[in-house]
Amino acid sequence: GNVTFSCSEPQIVPITFVSTSRSYLLLPGTPQIDGLSVSFQFRTWNKDGLLLFTELSENSGPLLVYLHSGRLILLIQKETENPVEISEGTNLHDGLWHSVNINARRHRITLTLDNNAATASHATTVSRIYSGNSYYFGGCPDNFTDSQCLNPITAFQGCMRLIFIDNQPKDLILVQQGSLGNFSDLHIDLCGIKDRCLPNYCEHGGKCSQSWTTFYCDCNDTGYTGATCHNSIYEHSCEAYRHQGKTSGFFYIDSDGSGPLGPLRVFCNITEDKIWTAVQHNSTGLTRVQGADREKPYTMSFSYNSSAEQLEAVISSAENCEQEAAYHCKKSRLLNTPNGMPFAWWVGRANEKHLYWGGSLPGIQQCACGLEESCLDMRYFCNCDADREEWTNDTGLLTFKDHLPVTQIVITDTNRSNSEAAWKIGPLRCYGDRQFWNAASFNTEASYLHFPTFHAEFSADISFFFKTTAVSGVFLENLGIKDFIRIEISSPKEITFSIDVGNGPTEATVQSPSPLNDNQWHYIRAERNLKETSLQVDSLPKKVLEAPTEGHFRLQLNSQLFVGGTASRQKGFLGCIRSLHLNGQKLDLEERAKMTPGVKPGCPGHCSSYGNLCHNGGKCVEKYTGYFCDCTNSAYEGPFCKEEVSALFEAGTSVTYIFQEPYPVTKNASTSSSAIYADAVMSKENIAFSFLTAHTPSLLLYINTYFHEYLAVILSKNGSLQVRYKLSKDGLLIFTIDSGNFANRELHHVKINREGRELIIQVDQVLKLKHNFSEIDFKAIKSLTLGKVTDSLSLDPEVSKANAYGFTGCLSSVQYNHIAPLKAALRHPSIAPVTVKGSLTESSCASIMDADVNTATTIYSSSDPFGKTDEREPLTNAVRSDSAVIGG
Repeated sequence: GNVTFSCSEPQIVPITFVSTSRSYLLLPGTPQIDGLSVSFQFRTWNKDGLLLFTELSENSGPLLVYLHSGRLILLIQKETENPVEISEGTNLHDGLWHSVNINARRHRITLTLDNNAATASHATTVSRIYSGNSYYFGGCPDNFTDSQCLNPITAFQGCMRLIFIDNQPKDLILVQQGSLGNFSDLHIDLCGIKDRCLPNYCEHGGKCSQSWTTFYCDCNDTGYTGATCHNSIYEHSCEAYRHQGKTSGFFYIDSDGSGPLGPLRVFCNITEDKIWTAVQHNSTGLTRVQGADREKPYTMSFSYNSSAEQLEAVISSAENCEQEAAYHCKKSRLLNTPNGMPFAWWVGRANEKHLYWGGSLPGIQQCACGLEESCLDMRYFCNCDADREEWTNDTGLLTFKDHLPVTQIVITDTNRSNSEAAWKIGPLRCYGDRQFWNAASFNTEASYLHFPTFHAEFSADISFFFKTTAVSGVFLENLGIKDFIRIEISSPKEITFSIDVGNGPTEATVQSPSPLNDNQWHYIRAERNLKETSLQVDSLPKKVLEAPTEGHFRLQLNSQLFVGGTASRQKGFLGCIRSLHLNGQKLDLEERAKMTPGVKPGCPGHCSSYGNLCHNGGKCVEKYTGYFCDCTNSAYEGPFCKEEVSALFEAGTSVTYIFQEPYPVTKNASTSSSAIYADAVMSKENIAFSFLTAHTPSLLLYINTYFHEYLAVILSKNGSLQVRYKLSKDGLLIFTIDSGNFANRELHHVKINREGRELIIQVDQVLKLKHNFSEIDFKAIKSLTLGKVTDSLSLDPEVSKANAYGFTGCLSSVQYNHIAPLKAALRHPSIAPVTVKGSLTESSCASIMDADVNTATTIYSSSDPFGKTDEREPLTNAVRSDSAVIGG
């Protein structure tokens, strides 16, 4: 007869363990055989889960195979001996198929992962290992009694296939038909595991990982944060950093926020009203050129350590930008004007060649002197084009934003006899954030602005400032066929963010403890991504709603975006909206408001919200776009009047502020209309200053009047602080603060406040003394002196002793009512009524606390972080050394 043999691979039938609490597969084994052989393949996204459990025959104990933190663990727990444990692999929850082989013969057990025999792990036991009667894969039933299977390990969630027990394949179709083993909550003949990282919804290079139900994003080192690495951790501009109270320094700015452009490192110069953003390139020094002609031109390309798109975003969002262009020449022509081919040019954005120089205008082949008609030779439009054998230069600012930044310079006329040139292109500098104060005022509930549809299928972020007195209103709304997105103030204390992506409306609501319709600026940030919906209002706790793991997830909008109103006939918004950003893109509210009835560009009243940022007597002043702090009447300076003005005094140094002499001296104070005269006769003193010294006795401050009265603040020989009032009626009053030695080379803060008869003295923010005068008439102030009083004829003996050397040390932030004498001496010596004698050196008291206060140290500083210097003539040496003494 005929004999037919057939060989085939085992049928690959995958199964899916769906539930972490109820899924399991029970398969029978062959008991009481000396040895054990089980193999299977698994695939999962979960770090932990029970893969296999069996109770070994002959009381050999339970055997468990499970995942723990992505590692495969085999454990035999025997009552009569130490447990046997083997571990293999890492990161086995990567969603790929992994094979597991377990083989035991007598006293030896082997665990092989992914059929790699070279890395198989072995262990031995004292007693023999027998196979089990029943094998539980993925979990155990609820009524199972063995606690070792149920308690310590979570059930498995994932897929298995190719299960072999005692070298026999198990037909899982028979399991499905109910003729083999048992199961619960399984999907048979299907691997229902979903790869939630394909496509990768983690933005900006975030690393995606996942579990069975969701995905996670690792945003480390991306510069972004949030559930999907959507939000930039950096501000949009230097203006935004200033608004946070930051001072000058290097910062990362992200011009498009959550958009695709990465952050850019810039220098923010926040020392003046205009907030400058500077982007350095690879060659801002003065560079000499020789030996270049048209056949062999000299070229230099500039790198700004950024992409062209990043620089373009910085420039387009700024009000003005500039780059200094300097060309120093000796018999080296520049533009060859008024006619002829130029000998030098520069390349800007879009790789365009430009034939104008700094200080001139695009399209005009001239230098600054040509426009100003001030060139050395009036026949030419550039100084260098006169072609003289002496050094001259053409220097000016390139300010046309659409051509910046400078990416290359080309020079071709330095190859003749005695021909030489030197050039310098400064850093790109921009000021003004066109969007931070970009605002619109909505004057009627029916008024609104409309913009193109907001496209944000997978992730959307919306941020803006608002202020209103209305009790409710819709900030913005965008509709689709079914989907929509809306942000509104639903009550005076409630902001609501509503969104529907097809699964039904979701509402995130933030409750405020105080009314939000107080006509102050408030900040809103709403975000939606595949993981969550969130709403942030000011610094209140963020409201976060988890997104469903299944269902619709694309936000599909098709109508126009309404700002300040609504398409669905709900109540519009009354008030102001400012700095509106959608997915990092800035909407120009002002430009759109100019052509829309019922809406006005801009919004006044910034000081009502931000006036508290002006410190130490600084006054908030409104601007059309924003505000600034006027530090005129403050002893401090800087954008927020928080930077100290301090100086080192040597022995004999004197700063005297002369008050305007009253006319006549005895004239009644009530008839005066002069502000300075009024201050000279006011019935109060608000005095504040800080000092640091190691010398006693010392005279810190001395005020005298035309009536031979005075107020003196001195340090006694023992280091105690004395405030001495000499009054015509009360005579001499001495107030001593002896709570320690104040000449201890540490910075001390003194406040002396007198209002009428009441006197309060504070030292280092602690109330030290209160006093009520019987009667006081301290008026017609003549002068205020810091340090040594040069006119010492009328000083009493104790003050005269302290005045022997005056004051040696550091004085800082000296204030008398609205007068700042030290600041006047350092900043306005030519126009203020102040006289300085001796050596007065500006310095920071805090920086010299540990230094020798006997030494007046000059600190060299520059507002330009890139070392801008006055270069009237090229450097004769390429190497330049700058040195300074810091701290002593």
